[in-house]
Amino acid sequence: MKFHLLLDELHRSEDELTRALLTMADHHRADHETFHVARDLAAWSAGHLRLLAPAGKEFGLDLTPSEEPVALTRDWLGHREPSVLLLADFRHLYRLAAGVSVDWELLAQAAQGARRADLLSLAEHCHPQTLRQLRWANARLKDSATQALVS
Repeated sequence: MKFHLLLDELHRSEDELTRALLTMADHHRADHETFHVARDLAAWSAGHLRLLAPAGKEFGLDLTPSEEPVALTRDWLGHREPSVLLLADFRHLYRLAAGVSVDWELLAQAAQGARRADLLSLAEHCHPQTLRQLRWANARLKDSATQALVS
């Protein structure tokens, strides 16, 4: 079984999503919805990281969150306008959340196949929150695309 590979990648991608959400909140403090919701969603991902740590120990992994800031797009398609930067950040966030969602799905499938109820339960607990993060990023992409790209 290669759970160590999957758990390590899931931790890396969830950690990157956490840091991206916090960075996005910091970059867009003036947009109150983005600021507050991004911080709340980052707390979900931080919780996922805490839940992953014990599972990783079983497979010899030290799943400690990174302290490194994550770089979001600060120049997209040659534009530095706030609306375009916000759109670029949501685009980046959507892609990160989609990757985390795939990782949770892979963990659920592998756990089911290996009859690991503990890992399946972990995936079933965390994946719905990741899907919510993905839906929020998608909704905000749709919301901000018109203003950013048509104006």
